[in-house]
Amino acid sequence: MTIDLAALPDDIDTLHRMISDLVTARDHDRTEAQAEIDRLRNIVKALQRIQFGRRSERLDNDQLQLGLEDLDADVARAETGLPERPDKKVAPARPAERLSLPDHLEREDRHLDIDSQVCPGCGGPIHEIGESVSEMLDYVPARLRVLRIRRPKYGCRACGKIHQAPAPERPIAKGLASAGLLAHVLVSKYCDHLPLYRQSQIFARHGVELNRSTLANWVGGAAWWLEPLRARLAEQVLASSKLFADDTPIPVLDPGRGRTRTGRLWVYARDDRPWGGSDPPAAIYFYSQDRRAERPAVHLARFRGILQVDGYAGFEQLTARGDIVLAACWAHARRKFYDVHQAIASPIAEEVLRRIGELYAIEQDARGQPAGDRQRIRLARSRTLVDAMKPWLESQLIRVPTRSALAEAIRYTLARWPALCRFLDDGRIELDNNTVERAIRPVALGRKNHLFAGSDGGADRWAIVASLLTTAKLNEVEPFSYLRDVLERMSNGHPMSRLDDLLPWNWKDPNARF
Repeated sequence: MTIDLAALPDDIDTLHRMISDLVTARDHDRTEAQAEIDRLRNIVKALQRIQFGRRSERLDNDQLQLGLEDLDADVARAETGLPERPDKKVAPARPAERLSLPDHLEREDRHLDIDSQVCPGCGGPIHEIGESVSEMLDYVPARLRVLRIRRPKYGCRACGKIHQAPAPERPIAKGLASAGLLAHVLVSKYCDHLPLYRQSQIFARHGVELNRSTLANWVGGAAWWLEPLRARLAEQVLASSKLFADDTPIPVLDPGRGRTRTGRLWVYARDDRPWGGSDPPAAIYFYSQDRRAERPAVHLARFRGILQVDGYAGFEQLTARGDIVLAACWAHARRKFYDVHQAIASPIAEEVLRRIGELYAIEQDARGQPAGDRQRIRLARSRTLVDAMKPWLESQLIRVPTRSALAEAIRYTLARWPALCRFLDDGRIELDNNTVERAIRPVALGRKNHLFAGSDGGADRWAIVASLLTTAKLNEVEPFSYLRDVLERMSNGHPMSRLDDLLPWNWKDPNARF
């Protein structure tokens, strides 16, 4: 309802009716807005139950997050239009929870002052007694700039020789891209999963036409600089005594057949933080055209130690040398029983899930402890549970149909029993292979956005850049700053004998503010 304040009636009863109508309309709007908020929140809760409840496998996580973003925005919009209730009880005052803005961010001051230095109440002069300072987080759109390199020439009148500072090396020979632009393109493609053709469109909005083929050439040139660093990273990681291993499919374009074929990205990860190890976390990726068992055999030719893996049979062949010991993943075993329980609500599968859950509860108490302490906790609390589980599984196996999914899950678990039990005798071993699963997740996201790699060379470049980006993030190194500095140093002749200086855990941001 709108009211013309300049034409209010003089009749008291009419004014009372107008006020009553306003209150009624306000209450109606508040009720409608609150009902909309409740409806949206119920949808959010339902989606969260689908994701994290008993049907968690049925909704893709990325689609869920997109839906939650839109629903949260709808709730915020409804709350913004919701009038404040005058009868609402005021909660006791407490410090507001505000986003802490980092000190390293650039600050721009905007000074707001009153118009007069005279008190409007009494007409006397006023003086400053303090100030109120508040902050908002602002965004300045990314901008392109041109670096002009000026090199004065000097001539000698005596001999006629010309003297000039040498031109700096460019990361891309005769190319326009600086190290900063190359780092941006790489991080956008492999970290933020933004394909090159979309980046080309973004550059066009800035008024710079950079077609996809040009960006592709830059990616190839940048990967050429980074390849020796990935090789050095691989040497460091494969020299460890404990690794996680897994692989994931990657579609690769096959122009001869007019469609894609399936290649593999192999991932080897190291993370000793759960037991306080001294080696920094890292992950390396290798591309191969197939999933044959000789692929990991080549990758791990110099590796000696414990390899924690899933159920892929190709890893079993690595134990023939006698210097690699396999540890299995309880999460993979649990997943098979979980699928059975979801399908047929099997009491046997439910009991297995409960028993494995007890093992994970013990692991929560052991996490972060030194390896020796973790082993003692497991021997005291987990061994009894594990020792009782095997005969129980064997007794259940003869009770269920031989060809059933439950029997298959039990056989899968019993076939890997020694490898599943290996965590009991070594505090460095994790209960599952989730460390490398997390390293694979960015590849899966990129696969959804890129759709496929354009060639074997493109898939190999993906592996090179992903190795450095994932390791940088594991060591809390900002990917763009890291790649920009590495490309600058390597294109300017950084000694190959000092590549260790450029590994993410040894790298220091030259622009960091302390």
